[in-house]
Amino acid sequence: MLEARHRMDAPPNRSARPGTGPIPAGGGGVTEPSPDAVLIRRTLAEIAPVADKVTSYFYALVFTGHPELRSLFPAAMDAQRDRLLKALLTAAEHIDNPDVLVPYLRRLGAGHRKYGTMPGHYPAVGEALISALARYAQGTWGPEAQAAWVRAYTAISQIMIDAAAEDEVKAPAWWHAEVVSHDLRTPDIAVLTVRPDQPYAFLAGQYTSLETPWWPRVWRHYSFASAPRTDGLLSFHVKAVPAGWISNALVRHARPGDVLRLGPPAGSMVVDHTTDNGMLCLGGGTGIAPIKALIEDVAEHGERRPVEVFFAARSDGDLYDKDTLLGLQRSHPWLSVRPVVGDWLTGQLPQAVGEHGPWSTYDAFISGPPAMIRSGVDELKRIGIPGDRIRHDAVEELAGVAG
Repeated sequence: MLEARHRMDAPPNRSARPGTGPIPAGGGGVTEPSPDAVLIRRTLAEIAPVADKVTSYFYALVFTGHPELRSLFPAAMDAQRDRLLKALLTAAEHIDNPDVLVPYLRRLGAGHRKYGTMPGHYPAVGEALISALARYAQGTWGPEAQAAWVRAYTAISQIMIDAAAEDEVKAPAWWHAEVVSHDLRTPDIAVLTVRPDQPYAFLAGQYTSLETPWWPRVWRHYSFASAPRTDGLLSFHVKAVPAGWISNALVRHARPGDVLRLGPPAGSMVVDHTTDNGMLCLGGGTGIAPIKALIEDVAEHGERRPVEVFFAARSDGDLYDKDTLLGLQRSHPWLSVRPVVGDWLTGQLPQAVGEHGPWSTYDAFISGPPAMIRSGVDELKRIGIPGDRIRHDAVEELAGVAG
């Protein structure tokens, strides 16, 4: 631990830039993994079967060695669970791919401002990471592996610290937002409209993170349900799910006058207005929210590209926003909306999409539960849409594991 402690005693030098250290500066990553990447992936493979033990030991080290950091986390740690550690391990796994890693870490660093993370916190986390790995990866651990992880963590934390510093100049760490309306569409689905206390710039199709007064320091991602509005109001569609702390609080307890906190906007599922490609949009459940925002965005830009929307739900009652979407269809001749009822995993949605088309010249957008996104992406590729024209934000994966 001597080398690790020496390297992590202070925040990394702000003069270092992304692309230095073990992260290659060139685009597109490298064909052969670097020696550090090989060592890091061996460690990851060894700890995978005991991930829960690694997580528990990691947090125990952080909180016993630095009890002042406990206040940055939720009171009930099962809400946080392995998110921080998972983010660090995910970043290390992609250490050879700067095109993926650097944007991810920059989002992570800026997003961590809302937790109160400061540059001085990174050394404590780094020491706990190295110690946890050393304990549970004994088969692959040694001086070379430790040095590789120290170099990786030093580079990772540097990029995050730089991104946070740059973001601090242009945006607050969070926004307060007052609930101005709470529309219960079904017993489990509510449409919330909030008013931020400061200007909030975002793009249609993006998402943000929300914190409620009922569960401090617990944040969850929700997509914006409309394009940016002139009155500055923001809307979200929320479905209460079993054991969902934030979703149940927002659906069952939030009322006008309550104040939430918003993190910064994120996500790349946005319209490319430099093309006139048709748009094929698949929304499942409350995943229709960002699709609705994309429709409004196209309309506001005065475009006439064809937009084909498939709105899927398990029952007709869950098509809670069908009337709004059909109203948009009546107003815009370039828009077609097709509600689909059934279990998308057993084929109803892919079958409905396949009956129309062809779609090979379209850009595809897909939003909904993770299982629907996975099956939907496979089906879209099968019917001829190139993978680089399929856009989605799976916030449980690389784009948002810290949220």
